[in-house]
Amino acid sequence: MIPSTGHQESLFDAKELNRLPEGVGYRGAVACSAAGISYRQLDYWARTGLIEPTIRPAQGSGSQRLYSFTDVLVLKVIKRLLDTGVSLQNIRSAVELLRDRGSQDLSNLTLISDGATVYECTSDDEVIDLVRGGQGVFGIAVGSVWKEVEGSLAEFPAETAEGNIIMTDRVIDELASRRAVRDAIA
Repeated sequence: MIPSTGHQESLFDAKELNRLPEGVGYRGAVACSAAGISYRQLDYWARTGLIEPTIRPAQGSGSQRLYSFTDVLVLKVIKRLLDTGVSLQNIRSAVELLRDRGSQDLSNLTLISDGATVYECTSDDEVIDLVRGGQGVFGIAVGSVWKEVEGSLAEFPAETAEGNIIMTDRVIDELASRRAVRDAIA
């Protein structure tokens, strides 16, 4: 369970964070690379419902999942929470919170944990209050993770649900699309 400490001013200026086009996603191998996880972890988390791709789910053998930018951001946050020893049950609660907030609110969020409970904070005062109260051991500023993921994904081609590859804000032909995907995965 993630207790909310109320809504106050944001820690980050949302204008500083770039927004990527809606409906554009990244294949599993790219999502893994940007989030710092293995493909085996990604597949397990998708099959158990921890984080499922929002652009295009797997539809049988040989189909490619397509993860949105927000999905990749949540993957990276999950990885960080796991690395700090947070239980999978609390991570599931945190993922639900992140899903409920939507991508625009994520840039203004800091997750603080004591290893057992994950708290959401949206201001410096909330972070300080939790730390003073002895509740916070570590924190994850989602806005900073957002920038990291954005930088990681800039190196890779994105794809629409229809299969068009997008690189540097332009759609390229099918043959070039296949080459770009092959090169990104290799």
